[in-house]
Amino acid sequence: MANLVTMQRSNYGEADGQTVERFVLDNGAMSVAILSWGAIIQEIWAPDRAGTRANVNLGFATLEPYLQKHPHFGAVLGRFANRLGPSSFELDGTTYAVTENKPGFSAHGGAKPFDMYPWTAKETSVDGHPAVELGFVSPDGDEGYPGTLTVSLTYSLSPSHELKLDYVASTDKPTVVNLTNHAYFNLASEGSGSIDDHHLQLDCSYYTPTDASQVTTGEITPVEGTVFDFRSERRIGDALRDARDPQLKLARGLDHNFVIDRPHDLPRSIVPVGRLLDPGSGRAMRVATSEPGVQVYASNSLDGSIAGHSGRLYRQGDAICFETQAFPNAPNRPNFPSTVVRPDAPYRSTTIYTFETEWSDDRV
Repeated sequence: MANLVTMQRSNYGEADGQTVERFVLDNGAMSVAILSWGAIIQEIWAPDRAGTRANVNLGFATLEPYLQKHPHFGAVLGRFANRLGPSSFELDGTTYAVTENKPGFSAHGGAKPFDMYPWTAKETSVDGHPAVELGFVSPDGDEGYPGTLTVSLTYSLSPSHELKLDYVASTDKPTVVNLTNHAYFNLASEGSGSIDDHHLQLDCSYYTPTDASQVTTGEITPVEGTVFDFRSERRIGDALRDARDPQLKLARGLDHNFVIDRPHDLPRSIVPVGRLLDPGSGRAMRVATSEPGVQVYASNSLDGSIAGHSGRLYRQGDAICFETQAFPNAPNRPNFPSTVVRPDAPYRSTTIYTFETEWSDDRV
């Protein structure tokens, strides 16, 4: 019999004069904790091959660290995730200057991305199971972006261990939008150390190289014959130490947008992105999305200065992110898929993280 999904809702503190709420979705075998602050995924407790749960999502055990600057643990980023360089774009003949919060470019939406605000929250349901819908309104001119953008994000957990993120965003003026979640995964458990021994497979035949600032150049390059070829399962540590490609040195590891393989006649269908396995615990996860790309980031900037949920320090290579997204810097790269959103055509995006044990070739 399928496990029933339950949801617990509680007050978790205050920020910006508003109550922050915490929602825990539980299907009996795994659970996910969501905060209304920043629409953050705080915890993901997934079973290993023996059924023992561990938290596989890097983050904090209390609210206060999320209110300070942090590496966007579990957070929703916008209006435009990843890099936009230079810090401007042209839309319908008008040039818009956006906040340059890094030298020469804007990163993750500007000086105050969406994860630094309280979101509204309401209970809803997906496929007959309880879910939480979070909402946020970004005013016209926020960080330089045109139009009032109204965003909703619904988090749901299925009995079959699918954590689903459904985004919708509408605008009253033409604008550009790129939303993603920045969860950091370690399937051995957060705080357990390096993901070098995790195995990664990606359904991605191309990636988008970057310049020295890690801003995309506009090139779309085959992964075949490169360090970025994960079409067949590979141990992550072997790739991170491959010195053949200067792209890996620029980023100090994996921090690149991969082009997701999909049928040309299904541009917004939900397709597999790839899968991750920790052989030690047997925990595995699969990613699927309607987005054209995924930024695969091996937590290169973690430097041992942050203690996480377990009380242990996070260091470089202790997690991996799958930031399903539009291509970085797409507004300035005409050959990339468009990120323009207009009042008559809302933005819609879905990403699904499925947690399991081991891998089986008959699953997609």
